[in-house]
Formats: sequence, C-alpha cells, structure tokens
Amino acid sequence: MRVLVVSQYFWPESFIINDIVTTLKKKGMTVEVLTGKPNYPQGKTFIGYHACGFEKEFYKGVLINRIPLFPRGKGRICLALNYLSFVVSGLLFAPFLLRNKKYDIIFIYSLSPILQAIPALYLGWLKRCPVVLWLQDLWPESLVATGYFKSRVIIGAIRYVVRFIYRNADLILVQSRAFEESVRNLASATPVVYYPNSFDNVFVNPAIEDLPVIEGLGEGFSVMFAGNIGSAQAVSVIVDAASLLKEYAEIHFFILGDGSARQWMLEEAGKRELINLHLTGSYPFEMMPRLLEQASVLLVTLADKPIFALTVPSKMQAYMAAGRPIIACLNGEGARMVVEAGAGMVTAAEDPWALADTILCLYRLTPSERKKMGENGRRYSQNNFDHERLVDQLIGYLHSVSNGSQNISK
Repeated sequence: MRVLVVSQYFWPESFIINDIVTTLKKKGMTVEVLTGKPNYPQGKTFIGYHACGFEKEFYKGVLINRIPLFPRGKGRICLALNYLSFVVSGLLFAPFLLRNKKYDIIFIYSLSPILQAIPALYLGWLKRCPVVLWLQDLWPESLVATGYFKSRVIIGAIRYVVRFIYRNADLILVQSRAFEESVRNLASATPVVYYPNSFDNVFVNPAIEDLPVIEGLGEGFSVMFAGNIGSAQAVSVIVDAASLLKEYAEIHFFILGDGSARQWMLEEAGKRELINLHLTGSYPFEMMPRLLEQASVLLVTLADKPIFALTVPSKMQAYMAAGRPIIACLNGEGARMVVEAGAGMVTAAEDPWALADTILCLYRLTPSERKKMGENGRRYSQNNFDHERLVDQLIGYLHSVSNGSQNISK
C-alpha cells in the first residue's frame, strides 16, 4: 500500500506521527510525508532549513517533501499566517511537488490547524484516492478556547470549513472518545472511529546516552511538567502552586519544554522569588523517557474550558509509559483516564490551591504507594496504548478504506 502522510508538523519536531510513519514503513507500507518547514514550538524555522522553497530529505528511509511555511513567530497574526501558509502552499505547490506519483490512500495527522486537511483533500481528488483524517483537536472549539479568534463571523466561517472537511473525508479517527459526538454532528455520513494516541517506541527502548545534568532533579520531591508551555496548558496554575508551596524546601517544580508562555513563567518566577520553580528548556525527545523517570510525580495541566474537558493530552500516554505517578490538573476525559488507570490523582483545572494540596498529598505518601500508582499507569498504557498494536489497527483501517469497505469496526 502506498500511503501519503500529510502533517504540518513532522520530524525534527517531536510528535507521535514520526514514530507512526517509521512503523508503517517497517510493516511493509510505502510511505511518503508532505509537511512544512520545522518551527514548532520555538516559532522560528529550525537551523538548516529555510521558510521558502521546496526541500526533500529522508527520515529513517522515509521521503519527506517539504513545502514553504511561514513560521509561527509570536502573536495571533503570525499564527494565522502560519496556518494559512500551509494551506496555500499545499494547494499551489504540493500537486507539482508530487506530480506523477500515485498513492492508494492519504492519511492526515491533524493537530491544529485542521485547515491542513484542505490541500490533502485536494490531493485526494487529484490522485483519485481516499483520505483518512486523524483528529487531535476539535475545531473551531480549540480556537475559541485559546482565545486566538473571537469574531463570531470568523468562527462561523471556520465551522463551515470544518463541516466541509469532515464530510469529504472517507474516515475520521478521533483521539478521544469524548470527541465522537461533536464530530458526528458535523460529519454527516462519514464514519467516525475512536483511535487513541500510542506511547512512542522510545519508551520501549529508552536512549542509553548520557543525560544532561538538571540541578536538583532526583533530590527531594520533584514535580515535573514536560511539553508545550502555552495558553492551553494554563501554566499560571503551576506558578501559583509553586508560590503556595515555596516554604516546603524539598518540593521543587521542573518545567521541561518551550512555548509562548515560557518567558512569562520565567518573569513570574523572578518576581515572586520562586527558587523552587525551574524552567530548564527543551531536550531531545529520545531523552524524555529517562528524564521523566527521574521525577517523583509528573504534572499535566489544561485550561478550564469545555473543549479541554473533551481532550486527552498527548503527553498522557508518555507519562503513563514512564511509570511515574501523575497529577492531572484538568477536567473531563483526561482526568477520567487517570482515575480509571489508578495512575495518580486529579484536581480541578486552574485551581492552584487544590493543585498544591494534591502535591502535598502525594508528597506525604510512602515511596511504595507512589510506585504502585506509576506501575498502574504503565500497565494501563501497555493494555490500551501499545504502539505496535495500534499501528496494526491503523493499517487495518487504511486497507478497509482503500478497498472501499463499509465495515469499519468502532
């Protein structure tokens, strides 16, 4: 089977689609990738790449076709240009870049923006092949929740575009069961199937190279947050909780990653003299399993918005695979998963006092009690998010759609 994967984000940006692509190839699929120029999350085009022009390169034997992309930068205007530039580049240049090539199916990895599906659908029409859409976010709900766009006219127009995308896909996969109703309301006859994120293969065989020294990590009681530091993560709750707990000398917060709110966190830590809050920067993805394992507990946060109650943060699978207790400072589906797994404790989104109390509760547990939570999470992850099994399931969906089968198991 010849598969074209369309994703605005791809290696060297760190997303699960990287591992899915290489596993598809390993399992006998012929895979190519159409993507933009890497710039997430820093907002600047990575060194060695240029925002303009076409580029071709290989990642573990998979051909990557890169089209021009305006970097995210900072602010709403740059983000809007980033989103739109992939759509325009995909429509104008992708047909030329992929001329004379045939595919059996197109697979879209749809983080925000879902607009990236538009050139993929156009390519599907040109190549006369079906299109499968894997949703990681709900649009336009995600835009409303993050506050980037507030105009009812713009939101209404985007909802119309989303309806068009859903109804012209041949299959929609959703990463959270809570997405299903909302997607089906717009998708009409297009099948909608729950297909969760897996944990990356790097958690099965962690890298063995020497780790960077993060001062204080591994000492006392460490609360680690890893990933994008942005408005959706409502990281102010972390700063407030760190302020409430600064009298506890053994409790320290370690924030690994980058994003639009990182500078604000640094400034607040300085203003409040929070010597217990450490923003250490980003690290290669291959190092993350061993870094996560050094934490006493792992923290995931989301804003107190209805859309985020439906979302399972992609880091949840990685956290569980790392085998450490989880504090889920969020509402809805993500919190339900932690409770169901017995993998940690949950607290309401954006409530710093409740978060501080929950951290203290875990701090006062015995190491064996915390270890059991971590083991519960790892077991749940292996039973529900095993990478190889889920990729086999994905291949089954791709074959079914390519063959025109209507019998897609939910």
